[in-house]
Amino acid sequence: MADPAALERGPLRPLVWAAAAFAAGVVLHLDRVPPWVPVAALLLVAWRLAAAARPIGLPRSAVRTLLAVALIGAVFARFRTLNGLSAGTALLILMSAVKLLETRRQRDQYVVVGAGLFLLLAACLGRQSLARAPLYLLHTWLCCSALAVVAYASRTPAAVAASGSLDTRTALHLAARTLLLAMPLALALFLFFPRLPGAFWALPRSEEALTGLGDTMSPGSIAQLTASYEIAFRVKFAGAPPPPQERYWRGPVLHRFDGSTWSREPDLYPRQRLQGLGPAYSYRVALEPSQQRWWFSLDTPDRAPDPKVVLTDDYQLIANDPVAQPTSYDALSHTRTRSTEPLSALSRRRDTALPPRNPRSLDLAHELRERAGSDTAFVQAALEFLGTGGFVYSLTPPRLGYDSVDDFLFNTRSGFCGHYASAFVTLMRAGGVPARVVTGYLGGEWNPIGGYFVVRQSDAHAWAEVWLQDRGWTRVDPTGVVEPERLQRGILDLLPEALSAPMRLVRSSAWLTDWLQRWDALNAWWNDQVVRFDYQTQLDLLTSLGINTPDLRHLGWAFVLALLGWLGWIAWHVGRSAPGPRPDRLARAYTRLGRKLARIGLPRAAHQGPLAYADAVAERRPDLGQTVGSLLRQYAELRYGLTASELQAAQVGGFERAVAHMSVSRAP
Repeated sequence: MADPAALERGPLRPLVWAAAAFAAGVVLHLDRVPPWVPVAALLLVAWRLAAAARPIGLPRSAVRTLLAVALIGAVFARFRTLNGLSAGTALLILMSAVKLLETRRQRDQYVVVGAGLFLLLAACLGRQSLARAPLYLLHTWLCCSALAVVAYASRTPAAVAASGSLDTRTALHLAARTLLLAMPLALALFLFFPRLPGAFWALPRSEEALTGLGDTMSPGSIAQLTASYEIAFRVKFAGAPPPPQERYWRGPVLHRFDGSTWSREPDLYPRQRLQGLGPAYSYRVALEPSQQRWWFSLDTPDRAPDPKVVLTDDYQLIANDPVAQPTSYDALSHTRTRSTEPLSALSRRRDTALPPRNPRSLDLAHELRERAGSDTAFVQAALEFLGTGGFVYSLTPPRLGYDSVDDFLFNTRSGFCGHYASAFVTLMRAGGVPARVVTGYLGGEWNPIGGYFVVRQSDAHAWAEVWLQDRGWTRVDPTGVVEPERLQRGILDLLPEALSAPMRLVRSSAWLTDWLQRWDALNAWWNDQVVRFDYQTQLDLLTSLGINTPDLRHLGWAFVLALLGWLGWIAWHVGRSAPGPRPDRLARAYTRLGRKLARIGLPRAAHQGPLAYADAVAERRPDLGQTVGSLLRQYAELRYGLTASELQAAQVGGFERAVAHMSVSRAP
């Protein structure tokens, strides 16, 4: 009976390859799952390999079961669910690592490599950035190589002797060649396989952190975003873009104020009809994933760009689902508008409400209001107070007390856009003018390579909107009276110390900046042409190929034709590269005889059979005629005079020895 320990250790090489394919899949998720998950998985991998290399025991079935239950419990305790991409990936990593502990046969090794491929799929579902594409390709190559090594390990000794062993270089070459042959099929699947509306990878991701603007704002909250160089979205205009001072990108609009924090209110109010003033700007926005529901637009959008998005009464774009993947949409906006309807009583009550706090600010508002003759004059008086009151623009202002607006206006006088927007709207409401805080982004960095603007988290901004008679909601940016350059330049140009040292180095170098812009343009192309390649884009592709009004049937036919073309190409390639039948012993000996005679100037012509060849040799070299003629007549008899069953190994061996011992020399 076989030694159980030896059976448990098994052949080491295929196990190492299978474990490497799985471990590489674990590494792809180091930034998605808790640190203890990959550490535990890699420790189990090391345990299994050590047990295969030396007599180290592996846990029995009961222990493995208890270990699996404990790991499932740990995942549930961490995520509070086993559903979702992150929780599911962590569970897949740990359960596959436990499976590795019980690998005994070739089938088990296939399962481990399959787990590595599933981890690759999970990584692709979670992150499709261009920077990760080479990692995914390398991992695919490794998994295919591991499959080849595992498959070759089960061959018989005769098969190994006939075709040779599969070393590391050969395995990698075989996998690379197979992947290259599969590339045309993958491209056909990508271009023409019909896609369903939406995205099948839109899995629950509630456990992921949120980025960007939220639905609340305290005076210092937006300043926390300025240190982030992450991209919020990209914008490409169909024509000339608006001037820098009008590039306000509307996000959450905040109405409710508790004395220190502004927040949104439910969309329960009717939307007023607006008249656009000045040019309308047509543009395309490419949002980066944020796990927020905001879709940003230039100032005031004319309509919702998608059926799944709501245009609220305060002209926010709010999607039904969070932005969990790169999203593109077309929009049309005006930067200046006028309301054609009066403000409703409900809206006026909502946007003049104030809590019983900040008494000094309320007194200041009443004083300014008494001296002003109109709402417009009151707005100018409040702006003049901010512009001449010794206020300082700063990303690191002092902390504010309970009456935050009072503390800012009369004590610290140092703040960021959120401070000024909050204080200005408070003054407006206290003076009876409806006002609200608008958060979003201001500006954008021009990328000349891609021809679009890049709006980063560091461009986050807050401003105010006030209701003026005969004009409606009007944008007022109180930050502009304290730091006018902010309306023309980005925050990072004004306060470069807000960035980390590496990013300051990049922005100070023209060469690095140019490289960064080229890389960003390449990423934008990748997101537009690959990540966001959907059903409508497929139909547009068919239209560009000359198919009018394409539909699902045309996509199916295009895919079938591409598939048939690929199968034909594969058949031609395999037929061309397939080796011919291996010569038998008799044919090899006959070939050696021909080479010997060719070296002394007696080559065999392509049309000559063995007997005609014997006559030609005897005519040119009478001294060799008898010896060579005897061998050639013997070959003809063995090859053509006997059947395969009558041909005996001894006879073939005699012919081989006679050819080997025949000595020939050139004629004198």
